[in-house]
Amino acid sequence: MYAALFDFRAPCSQTKILIFQGTLNTKHFAAKKSGDIIVRKKINIISTISIIHLTILCGIALSHPHVFVTQKIKIVFDDQGLAGFNIHWTFDDMFTSMIAGDYDKNQNEVLEKSEVILIKKEAFSYLSNSNYFTFVKVDKKAFDIKFIQNFSAKLHDRKLVYKFFIPCHVTATSTFKHITIASYDPSYYSAIFFANKSPVSLDNSESFKVRTAIKKDKSASIYYGQVNPWALFLDFRTK
Repeated sequence: MYAALFDFRAPCSQTKILIFQGTLNTKHFAAKKSGDIIVRKKINIISTISIIHLTILCGIALSHPHVFVTQKIKIVFDDQGLAGFNIHWTFDDMFTSMIAGDYDKNQNEVLEKSEVILIKKEAFSYLSNSNYFTFVKVDKKAFDIKFIQNFSAKLHDRKLVYKFFIPCHVTATSTFKHITIASYDPSYYSAIFFANKSPVSLDNSESFKVRTAIKKDKSASIYYGQVNPWALFLDFRTK
């Protein structure tokens, strides 16, 4: 049997085969030439399978979460129905330290206006390529998030906090509208979880019948199909 060992700590492009070892019955080499060819083919097949396994394992090792986000969502209504979502993200200690170290230039533990502008430009706006890690469906149809509003960043209790508003206008009717807000990083480099305390709140909802639930979204999967992201399921209608 052949086996290969490699260094998971290195990026895929730098992954090195450290050991490739095996045992081979020497009697096979005393066989006819045709038998020798068969043995060599078996070796090549085993080697190819090993390399494929290495590639898969390397991808899995590199994509597990490195950034952890605790999320709260405020569902905002207007006179017509749903207006959008206020998103509140609190980051883990390591990511907080990285951002504070890079952007809190005077190290006063306060993110000033100029620093927030730079954070938005360099450490947030690129998320537009991944729908701001917020995947919305309205009656099972994908909603395209074209822009966000009111971005802010601050350091609170030694944690980095992002806040922003996602406009999503859905007119209420006498029958329930079904909205799903799934929060995840498609690459699984970041993991987003709902807060244990008060993960969802409502604003200006008095004119509507509203139901909410937080559970895993079985219709979406990441991490090679192994993970279903958490989602907010929202139903609302006129009273």
